Amino acid sequence: MADADPYLGTRASDSAVLEALFTQAPLGLFLLDEHLRVRRYNTSSRGLRGMAAERVLGRTLEEVSSGFDTTELGVLVRETLRTGQSVLRHTLKGTPATRPDEDLTVSVSMFRVDDAADGQPGVLMAVEDVTEREAARARLDLLYDTRRTVGTTLDATTTARELAGVLVPALADAVTVHILDAVLRGEPHRGEPAEAGEPLRRAAYLNGPDAHAAERDRILETLPLATPFTRSLEDTTPRLVSRLDTEGVWPSELSEHARALPTAGVHSLMAVPLVVPDAVLGVVTLYRSERPQPYTQQDLDLVVQVASRAALGIGHASSYARERNTATALQRHLLPSRTPELTTVETAHLYLPVRAGGDWFDVIELSGARVGLVVGEVVGHGIEVAAMMGRLRTALRTLAELDLEPDELLTHIDEIAARLASENIADELGHDGAIPAGGRVATCAYAVYDPVKRRLTLASAGHPAPLLVSPEGEVATVDVDTGPALGTAHGTYETATHSLDDGAVLCLYTDGLLAGSEEAADTLRRVLTHQDRALSETADAVAHALADDQADDDAVMLLARARGLSDDQAAHWDLPSDPSVVGAARSLAGRQLAAWGLEDMAFQTELIISELVTNAIRYGEGPVSLRLIRDRHLTCEVTDGSNTSPHMRRAHDTDEGGRGLYLVMSMSHRWGTRYAARGKTVWSQQSLPGRPDDGAASPW
Repeated sequence: MADADPYLGTRASDSAVLEALFTQAPLGLFLLDEHLRVRRYNTSSRGLRGMAAERVLGRTLEEVSSGFDTTELGVLVRETLRTGQSVLRHTLKGTPATRPDEDLTVSVSMFRVDDAADGQPGVLMAVEDVTEREAARARLDLLYDTRRTVGTTLDATTTARELAGVLVPALADAVTVHILDAVLRGEPHRGEPAEAGEPLRRAAYLNGPDAHAAERDRILETLPLATPFTRSLEDTTPRLVSRLDTEGVWPSELSEHARALPTAGVHSLMAVPLVVPDAVLGVVTLYRSERPQPYTQQDLDLVVQVASRAALGIGHASSYARERNTATALQRHLLPSRTPELTTVETAHLYLPVRAGGDWFDVIELSGARVGLVVGEVVGHGIEVAAMMGRLRTALRTLAELDLEPDELLTHIDEIAARLASENIADELGHDGAIPAGGRVATCAYAVYDPVKRRLTLASAGHPAPLLVSPEGEVATVDVDTGPALGTAHGTYETATHSLDDGAVLCLYTDGLLAGSEEAADTLRRVLTHQDRALSETADAVAHALADDQADDDAVMLLARARGLSDDQAAHWDLPSDPSVVGAARSLAGRQLAAWGLEDMAFQTELIISELVTNAIRYGEGPVSLRLIRDRHLTCEVTDGSNTSPHMRRAHDTDEGGRGLYLVMSMSHRWGTRYAARGKTVWSQQSLPGRPDDGAASPW
């Protein structure tokens, strides 16, 4: 008789293997009959280990696995039984019957058995404990989510809320994030742990996936002393309180917070400091109240990694806030502290700083009672941009006081902007820099209002066209050719001239006010139609109406309402180019001053007129004209057809002449020369009796 093949199983060996599977296998095995009752099971499987057989055998699937979603599991088993389609590695989460305080994650596979009991089909279900594997995957997912979603902005509060969002519900039922008040204000880091009692602000609180308590955020508070929170801030060491009811982590009689936690159902917590290499920034606290499992050291190690990422973002936000505060302070210092109070225009401005950019405005008192109106914007944000804005504003104001026409002024500013930008690039690169062709440093609109002629002249360098509101409230866009932005060094600009009725309002603004929104533009026009209120009220109304539309950019708006001079406030005479007319000019001026009640200024004014008319006749070209303007000052203007620039010199004691312009300067509050397309005007400005000088006399 041939020997039996040792590799061919026998009934005895097959039975032994089957017995081993149902008693020693590391995974759970369940044989279910057609009624989903347990016919046989692995007694060593986790969750059933130690349970009496009568509590399992013959029981339904729902009774044995009550800690899991039995509805989902039952559907899978019935479908397998009906179709014979196997199920592989289906993940379920629940609690084992023998240890309901533990979380258990299992991978379930099942297939149909044709003869499970009494010749009837059934299902063999294999259950593998994958709790640790899934926990490791969840930790990696949490770290990935942290890297992806925390620190997406340069705002500390937003970063704190992002941190809370990745921790709830993944690790906590509730999370609070406290940040030191000094950090939120952007103050420099001290390079040492926080002191006891140092004020903090609760930057974020999350109790449930979407339950932000925003109404309580940013409240200034001090955390209770001798608690895990304050200790972690003081020594930068994370604190783990596994069970509040067994660990004396703080004297409860010293802390209302400690007494409130059990009332809220909190049984476990972690306090992890938010630390960067040179400072502690705050603390994040995680609470468990809904889920029964206490925190473990593994949880604490994970939160430390998450908190380090958040701390880096908060540190960057604090540094940005510090730079922004510095730039904003610099910008405010470089902007006008007040605009001059003029009788020829009513002005009001709106300044909305958001990111410390380079927006600016200016109101410049010019000769002949004219007023210069400026709005501009340097491209970018930060300290360097604010400094560039200050330099451009100073340069523009200086050129404006030289009475340059708007187009000529912008041409000079374009060259200055290109040079300044080139210097900045050279400083950064360490060698000579150059602005590329078409370089865009800033935009600017410059307008000059003449209240005598009721005329507006303006030019634009890449800036939004101003709006003009008629006295009746009709709003229109000012027609002006927009030249290239400042910084090309090759820009050409055109001056537009418009008549301006008394009561009309000019609105100059930067593009941050409207952010390219047609809806915001319509809102601005609607607000500007109300001409029955002060411009300061209109500016406030614009700020309120556009509060929801303002982009993430600074904005400036300048409003100017025209107030032309009346006919009796200006006098004009054409004079022949003859030296004998000087006496007649003095007489004409004397009679006009008497009509204005300014007889006390007659001697000084007639002396100024004598010098200016004499110089115009002697060194200029005809025709010659004389104009007197009485506004906040008394202005004398002599115009001739020559473009020759007058030059003041200090005569020596032995010189017989050369003292004319020196006398004009000495008797004037201000004086200067402005040029037209043909000819020039030399002007002198004197303060009226009872009105103090607005500044020291200056030659230009």
